[in-house]
Amino acid sequence: MPAQTLTADAFVLVKRPAAADGWFTLTLLSEEQGPLTARQRLPKRGAASQLLLDVFDEAALILESSNQGRTWFVREARLIARHSELGRSYAALQAASGFALLLARNPVAPESRGAVLALLRTAFAAFAQSGRPDVVGFKSLYCFARDEGYPVKQEWFAGLNPADRAAAAALLNRPLSAQTGPAEEVARLQRGLETYLRAHTEIALD
Repeated sequence: MPAQTLTADAFVLVKRPAAADGWFTLTLLSEEQGPLTARQRLPKRGAASQLLLDVFDEAALILESSNQGRTWFVREARLIARHSELGRSYAALQAASGFALLLARNPVAPESRGAVLALLRTAFAAFAQSGRPDVVGFKSLYCFARDEGYPVKQEWFAGLNPADRAAAAALLNRPLSAQTGPAEEVARLQRGLETYLRAHTEIALD
C-alpha cells in the first residue's frame, strides 16, 4: 500500500526524544488538521540538510504515514517562524513552554483554531521580545479562555474587588511596553484566574 501524505502548516508545541535513538516526537497544532503527532529523525552526518524542527517553531510540513495515519513522519519541513530569542531568558522559555503545553493538553474546536493559532503566534513573539513574560502568560491564558467561549469577563473579571479589577484591566489592556505592575500582583491574579478556570471550565491546566 502506498504511503499516505499530508500537507499542513503547524506549530510545534512539544518536542521530546522518542524511544528510538536519533528520533524526536513532536506534538503539533494545525488550523486545518488540528492536533497531530509526528516523528522526525535527527539528520545523519553527511546527509542532505533538512530542517530539524524545534519547540515553538511554525513550519510548513509534508508528513508521511505508512499505516493509514496512525503514525506520521516528517518528510519535508520549511520554516515559517522561529523564536530563538526565547532561549536567552529562562523566565520567557518557562512561560512559553507552559502556554504551549496548555494548548497541547486542550483540544481546540475546528471553528476556534484560527483564533487560537493567531493568539499562539502573537504570544510566542511577545514571550521572545518582551521583558514581561509573566504578563504575556496572564494575557494569553485569559484570551485563550475567552476565545474558547468561557465568560471570563462576565464572571471572573466582574467578580474581582475594585482594586484587583483595575489591576487586571491594566494588564489586559495596556501594551507590554507600558506594563508596570509588580510581578507578585501578576502572579496573584494569575492564580485567581486559574482557580476560576479549574472550578468553572473544562480547560485542563495541569
